[in-house]
Amino acid sequence: MSPKDSKPPLSLCRALSKLGIVSRTQAQELIKRGHIAVDGVVCSDPERPVNLETAVISQNGQELARASRVVIMLYKPRSIITSRKDEQNRPTVYSLLPPELHHLHCVGRLDWATSGLLLLTNDSMLSAWLTEPAHAVPRVYTVTVRGRMTEQEADKMRGGIVDNDETLRAASVLVRKASGRETHLVLTLQQGKNREIRRLCKALGHEVTRLKRVSFGGLTLGNLQPGEFRQLTAEELCAAFPGAPL
Repeated sequence: MSPKDSKPPLSLCRALSKLGIVSRTQAQELIKRGHIAVDGVVCSDPERPVNLETAVISQNGQELARASRVVIMLYKPRSIITSRKDEQNRPTVYSLLPPELHHLHCVGRLDWATSGLLLLTNDSMLSAWLTEPAHAVPRVYTVTVRGRMTEQEADKMRGGIVDNDETLRAASVLVRKASGRETHLVLTLQQGKNREIRRLCKALGHEVTRLKRVSFGGLTLGNLQPGEFRQLTAEELCAAFPGAPL
């Protein structure tokens, strides 16, 4: 490999995370406690730059190798935070997982009030590919909003709405049922911007009262119940995400 083709150095804690063995937070703790060595020398600085392609990284004398890819699909319930810790001590998605899966990171986020399909993995390259807007991986949601949403308003969401200098857009919108009290929608996103559906609906004067992600790429929740999860096979991932780095 020529010098121009080699990858730039990473911080030691990020390099450990990239190996898919521990989370970055867990890596920082291991390093600070003196459990990690680089090329045979114990390092206590989580920010030390290392070249993951050439450095020999070990934990308590045992050389670390890249872990096998793990991807799980979780049915996230409402009132659960998509993060490792919460300042308000609200339950997080990690409270639903056994300790041996706590090193996985979430692929994107679902907010506190949103339920549905959430992916977690130890493969940072895969998660970056899945969340890159240029790859336009579709996410489908069922949405309930207050008031009657018209087809003209649905057209506006498809065409794009500017909010805080950011263009929000739904790839598709299906009005399933509408009344003066509420409207039920099936909405597809391909950008995945922060709180995009809630912001789109609010811009049109509709408050979202229920939001659930029902599919991600070619994956659906199937028989999973809220709070349940299962590991995905390589075959499922290849079929669900053609072109992904699998």
